[in-house]
Amino acid sequence: MSDFLGLKDRVALITGAGQGLGRAYALAYAQAGAVPIIADIDAKKAATVADELRSLGKDSLAIEVDVASEHSVADMTARVLDRFGRIDILVNNAAIFSTLKMRPFEEIPLDEWRRVIDVNVTGCFLTSKSVAAPMREAGWGRVIHISSAAWSMGRGNYLHYTTSKAALLGMTRSMARELGTHGITVNAILPGATHTEVSRETVSPDQMNAFLAQRSIPRLETPDDLCGALLFLSSDASGFVTGQTLTVDGGLSYE
Repeated sequence: MSDFLGLKDRVALITGAGQGLGRAYALAYAQAGAVPIIADIDAKKAATVADELRSLGKDSLAIEVDVASEHSVADMTARVLDRFGRIDILVNNAAIFSTLKMRPFEEIPLDEWRRVIDVNVTGCFLTSKSVAAPMREAGWGRVIHISSAAWSMGRGNYLHYTTSKAALLGMTRSMARELGTHGITVNAILPGATHTEVSRETVSPDQMNAFLAQRSIPRLETPDDLCGALLFLSSDASGFVTGQTLTVDGGLSYE
């Protein structure tokens, strides 16, 4: 594969990469010539994805991490730097969603609210903070926050999730202002409801069919639909694009 995106040997740290979209992102980076770091709170799942990549002849590293823990994030970053000496790309993909129960916001337990915010927002803050110094030193970096089209839809019965994903837009724009002079871009991708191997028991077939009917492109969204946007925002081709949000949901919503 020609390296027209400039991703060959770039080290891409992907949180929540042990399954679903994160796994798909890791495979896409590997195919583009980058080295995916599989970071996940589930060590077994992370190792499985890293083994899958190695079976394809791709270099990789699996790391167990709790993105809501500053100590755990610092250890993750140190391990990557010790092994590869650099972190070129950070994809803040780890989030709590598939296990959440749909319910009116006044029924959301406070401890559940706090855990969602800790992982989905504070986790992005901590991981971005941890890679900023090595990216500044290199004079090049890409930070990509995985938000959600749920915020622009004002999707109900997931108030903590929707709020957390909206917060990433402010984080994206503010962080882009601070890091731009160092050759580091910060952008956000907003996926729509995407079909993966991860079960979503709270999303009924009727709800999914309603989403399909409202899309300009009326079909299921797959992880592959997101990988082109991800690779572009990770590449040299997007070097003058920062502080932006890119919705990839088949035209269901317009941000």
